[in-house]
Amino acid sequence: MPAPSSSDTKYLEVHGSKWRVVVNVPRQLKGKLGTKLKRALGTDSLSEANRIKWDIIAELKAVIEQAQNPAMTKDAALSLARVKAMEEARRLSRQRLLALTTDELQRIDDRIEDRAEEFAGAPIGVGDMGMPEYEPERDALAMQFIAIAKNAETPVDFHHDKYMSMSNVKSRTAADDKRAIKHLKSWCESKGLPPTLQSITKREAVRFCDDLHKLVGKDDPATLNKYVSRLSVFWTWLEGRHEVEFNVWRGRRFKKPMQTTDQKERPFKDREMKALLAGSTSQAMHDVMRIAALSGARLDAIVCLQVKHCRNNTFIFKPQKKEPGPRLCPIHPDLAEIISRRSDGKDEDDDIFPEWPGPKKATSLRERSFKTSNQFTEYRREVGVDDQREGKRRSLVNFHSFRRWFATKAEQADQPESIIAAVIGHKRNGITLGIYSAGPLLEQARRCVEAVKLPELPS
Repeated sequence: MPAPSSSDTKYLEVHGSKWRVVVNVPRQLKGKLGTKLKRALGTDSLSEANRIKWDIIAELKAVIEQAQNPAMTKDAALSLARVKAMEEARRLSRQRLLALTTDELQRIDDRIEDRAEEFAGAPIGVGDMGMPEYEPERDALAMQFIAIAKNAETPVDFHHDKYMSMSNVKSRTAADDKRAIKHLKSWCESKGLPPTLQSITKREAVRFCDDLHKLVGKDDPATLNKYVSRLSVFWTWLEGRHEVEFNVWRGRRFKKPMQTTDQKERPFKDREMKALLAGSTSQAMHDVMRIAALSGARLDAIVCLQVKHCRNNTFIFKPQKKEPGPRLCPIHPDLAEIISRRSDGKDEDDDIFPEWPGPKKATSLRERSFKTSNQFTEYRREVGVDDQREGKRRSLVNFHSFRRWFATKAEQADQPESIIAAVIGHKRNGITLGIYSAGPLLEQARRCVEAVKLPELPS
C-alpha cells in the first residue's frame, strides 16, 4: 500500500529539527545556481511540510526557469512571474478554505503577506504622504495576488476543473467548454481586465460578446453561440453554488440571419435519391444510405451499431444530441437483408460496420462517423447531387438530408407528427419511444417506418 501524502518526503529533507524544500538544479545550471536550491519551511511536522511545500517548490522552479532563459525580457519575466504568482495564490486560497484553526489561518495569511511583499519588490521612491511607492506593474501583481489568495477575487477558471468533473457531456462539448474559458481569459488579458469572476459583470459580458468573433476567427452565429452557451451553463452552475450572484450570460445569444426557404438545408429530392442509391460506390456506403433513408437515424448512430443493437426487428440507436438514453426504431422490412448479411456469424458485441472503426487516437474528439461523412460527401458530388449557394459554407443537401427525406415521406404518408418525432428522436411532448417501449406505441412506430418506401430504381 502506498504511503499517504502526509508522510511523503519528495522534495523534502530534514535540516536540524526542521523540514526544508530541496529542488535539484539541472546539470547545465549547476555552475550558476549550485547543485540544489533549498528553502527552510520552519516546521518540524512532516504533514505540515507536505501541505505548504508546493508553493516553495513552484517558486524555486521559477528561479530555475528564469536562469534557463537569461535573455528573457522584462515583460516576459513579469508575465512568467504573474503565472507563477496566480498558481501560488490559488493554492493558498484553497489552504485558507481548509484551515481548521485561527492559528492555522493566521500562518497562511502571514505567508500571503510575505509573498506579496516579495512580488512587489523593493520601493522605488516615497509618495506625497510619505508612503513607499513601488513599480506599478509589480505592485499590481502583489495586490492581485493578495486578492486571489484571500478569496476576495476568484479566477474565472478557479472552479472549472470541478465543474467539468461533475459535467456529464460528450468530449467535443467538454472541449468547447475549455475553449470558451480560454477565449474569455484571452479577452480579459487583451483588455487589461483581471480574469476573475468578480470582473465579469453584465457590461463586460456584452463587451466580450461584441469581440468574440475576433477571438474565434468566425462570424457564424452558431459557432459564437456555442461558446456563449458553454459559459452560460458554467455560470449557472456557479450561481447554484453561490460563487456568483447571477448568470451574466443568460439571454446573450447571437441572432441568426433570417433564411429564405431556398437557403435552408433540405431533404433529397426523389431524383437525387435515385442517383445516390443507383450510383457506383462501396457496399458499405449503399447499406448506410439505405438504413438512413428508412429509419431517419443520424449517421453516427448508424455507424456505431453493433449486432446486439439489431435484434427482434428493432434497432437500438445510441443517444444523440440531447436524447436522455438509447432509442428504439423498428427495422424496415427492406433492411432485413442488410442486417442479416452484416450480422451473420458475428458475436453480439461485433460492429455492423467494421469498415469505419473510428479514430485511432483515444484522445480524438472526432465522431466515429467522421470518415464515413467525408466519403459520402465525395460520393454525393461524384453522382451530381449538390446544392451549393453563395454565402453558405455547406451544401443544402448532405447526409442529414436522408433524415429529412424520411420525415417528409412519413408525413406525406399521413403518419402522426408525434410518432414521426418519436421514431427519429426529435424533441416531443408526452411521447417517449425509449428502450423500454412496448405495445401500441411501438406498433405505431413500426407502421410509420413501413409507410416510407424507397423510390423505384431503373432495372
